[in-house]
Amino acid sequence: MKRTVDADDPVERMFRADEASRRLGIELVRHGPGTAELRMTVTPAMVNGHRIAHGGYLFLFADTAFACACNSHGPTTVAAGADIDFVVPAYEGDVLVATARERTRFGRSGIYDVTVTRGGEVVAEFRGRSRVLRARTSKESQ
Repeated sequence: MKRTVDADDPVERMFRADEASRRLGIELVRHGPGTAELRMTVTPAMVNGHRIAHGGYLFLFADTAFACACNSHGPTTVAAGADIDFVVPAYEGDVLVATARERTRFGRSGIYDVTVTRGGEVVAEFRGRSRVLRARTSKESQ
């Protein structure tokens, strides 16, 4: 099923500009207010000396899903912090899915959970804390 792309959507705009994620083959499957689902296949370049997916790539994948979910509301939002728990290893050729969901937003902050799965098996659990950036004044831009 082909996904409809809205060029004015803040998530679509951000993902289109995310060279790092796109170069790794990460696909934006779907997104909505406070949610996102992405897909990535573990490539030979992503495995470590133990022949399992390097944790940094799994973190990056989950972080990208988090970014899509927390930017779905419109204002530019960045990570204030994040943690990840690796549950089981992922291997070269595994197709992973990262599903992000908003837990809560308060003031300029938010908390989001991302579950990375292979089939129905949980590979990693990620929790991200977001912060909406303040609008820059013309004096700050100079």
